[in-house]
Amino acid sequence: MKLKISPSRLCGEIKAPPSKSYAHRMLICAALAEGESRINGISESEDMLATLDCIEALGARYEKCGDAVTITGRTGKTPEDAVLRCRESGSTLRFMIPLALTGARVRFEGTPRLLERGIGIYEDMLGGKGIEIKKDKSGIEFRGKLTAGEYVLRGDVSSQFVSGLMFALPTLEGDSVIRVLPPVESRAYIDITLGVLRSCGIEISEPEPNLFSVRGGQRYAAGEKTVEGDWSNAAALEAFNFIGGSVRVTGLCNDSIQGDRVCLEYFEKLKTPGAKLDISNCPDLGPVLFALAAALGHGAVFTGTRRLRIKESDRAAVMAQQLAAFGIETELYDNEVVIKPGVLKAPLSALPANNDHRIVMAATLLCSITGGVIDGVQAVRKSYPNYFADLGSLGLEAEYEA
Repeated sequence: MKLKISPSRLCGEIKAPPSKSYAHRMLICAALAEGESRINGISESEDMLATLDCIEALGARYEKCGDAVTITGRTGKTPEDAVLRCRESGSTLRFMIPLALTGARVRFEGTPRLLERGIGIYEDMLGGKGIEIKKDKSGIEFRGKLTAGEYVLRGDVSSQFVSGLMFALPTLEGDSVIRVLPPVESRAYIDITLGVLRSCGIEISEPEPNLFSVRGGQRYAAGEKTVEGDWSNAAALEAFNFIGGSVRVTGLCNDSIQGDRVCLEYFEKLKTPGAKLDISNCPDLGPVLFALAAALGHGAVFTGTRRLRIKESDRAAVMAQQLAAFGIETELYDNEVVIKPGVLKAPLSALPANNDHRIVMAATLLCSITGGVIDGVQAVRKSYPNYFADLGSLGLEAEYEA
């Protein structure tokens, strides 16, 4: 699906969409609790639908009414030959794998890109604990039972592997330890997991930095919760304020522990020529930060970019291609991206979205300045299905092309 965007100045007020990070975690905890829970603020995004499908496959039940979901927690083990369809949600896949390992055979399926992104940490760790793992072109099968014990993980790949274990280990009979090796990136996401777990009656202590002690035999408590606003997607709205717009984003928690809350601070720093920003703890901000650095004309240096390669697309490489279409030069290194100073020009051909919602949002910011066409805008459904409707209410001039 192609969208032609004309130069536009966005103004007005819009409510931030609910946090995908919190929503995933609250839904999973509700599925593990005995009894009925209600989670308010669940969007119709592809990632949320994937998690709902998967908790149902594990034996929980849910009913959706508007943006509220009522969940009846699962009782018992994962059904034999359960199939969990994760679509393209890396969070869903990595969170669900430890939960599904109750002894039965279980299969995870997803898009080719999701399967390419890999679960190497789980394969190495679980394979060494007697879990059978088989992979094919369309999915991954596991058979075996997760057991209590010590789990050692790298901290520079994805915090989602840590969170997945944190969901599952408290329900086992014995005590466990999770040791996360430095450097630990995206620590804020681990803290979100710990906070949601505490709100559901699960306690995990941290006797020393990045060493987590998990008491077994705990039970999740059901209840009602509301998902706070999402700083990751709000960043794509707030960025318009730095290119001449006047957008007020509501529904955000100013003292949130979401790592992407740093977006406003980083946007301000990009106003200064020669800015150098470390995005190792907020990699999802990468595309919009690159776009804004190009739009402001000063350029910038970004470090901690290595993990951008294993997102929905190779975001560093794709953004370099996007910026080249706008006349901006980019240099890519192993863990660094350099955006060169320059003046934006309108792209001569349609910009491919590479099936990546963050790429669509970054390209939209730039096209609102120069005009342009984005091919594959439906990718925003992954996290923010109302993105273009919301931008339209703020004054974005755009029309779909056949």
